[in-house]
Amino acid sequence: MKNKLLITGGAGCLGSSIVDKYLSKGYTILVLDNFATGKKQNLPDTSNLRVVDGSVVDADLVNVLVKEFRPTIVINSAAAYKDPTNWREDVETNTIGSINIAKACLENGVEKIINFQTALNYGRPDTTPIPITAASKPFTSYGISKAAGEQFLLNSGLNVISLRLANICGPRLAIGPIPTFYTRLKEGKNCFCSDSLRDFLDMEDFLNILHIAITQQIPKGAYNVSTGVGSSIKEVFDEVVIHLGISAPEVPIVAVGADDVKEVVLDPSYTENIFNWKAKYNFKQTIKRQLEWYDKYGVTDIFSHLAVPKK
Repeated sequence: MKNKLLITGGAGCLGSSIVDKYLSKGYTILVLDNFATGKKQNLPDTSNLRVVDGSVVDADLVNVLVKEFRPTIVINSAAAYKDPTNWREDVETNTIGSINIAKACLENGVEKIINFQTALNYGRPDTTPIPITAASKPFTSYGISKAAGEQFLLNSGLNVISLRLANICGPRLAIGPIPTFYTRLKEGKNCFCSDSLRDFLDMEDFLNILHIAITQQIPKGAYNVSTGVGSSIKEVFDEVVIHLGISAPEVPIVAVGADDVKEVVLDPSYTENIFNWKAKYNFKQTIKRQLEWYDKYGVTDIFSHLAVPKK
């Protein structure tokens, strides 16, 4: 039987990088994407790839695609996050969409689902780095809806591996402070840094652990995927300044907003043990590789799961 991947949200940053990797390995791939944040031009035109313009919210479509394509693995990379006030869209995509995927896989005998989960699942953590055993207590629309979707999947009876992800950097990254700083500083615009701490993971490290999840028998459940090392947003800003070779103006450090979290750093120790994996790129290397990609290909979009600050 051929290796066949169905990737929801396959035209986004993560999904398209997965497509690139597994087409080169001879996989047959079906992408389902509504292109709310992903782009068709992120995907190559090749006989081993079929792209369907549609949504995981459409239960009938999801079931038909799973039934006809018969994937060996479904990778759920679909997520709604770009409008934090659109609770309905978040719930429909992140929760109902996950239910639709689970039901289609149950009905059609799919052997494995790999789900991508946000670290905002943990809400405001009691301690950092955040262990996999920490309570799930999200408070934003994105976090709540993604946490609910993950729980439906994990309790579906299917073989589900849910990867709770750090901030992944790589080709076509269109969310967060890195593309924001890069774009604004190149245009001579001012920036500000939130007083927060995040962990950053290189795309190559992410794809390496994903390959283990795809090809090996890993116990079902949830896993933190991270370097385990936190860096401030000001440190990100400084790396962009150094890379661009500019003299940046003094940048204000502002308190995190009501919809944000001050420190989100995941503890990957359990994952490292189970997967026999460890990230090889450190913070500076990861940011440098991201900025070099922007130098070559540019920044096409910038999204955020945070509300626009009130003036």
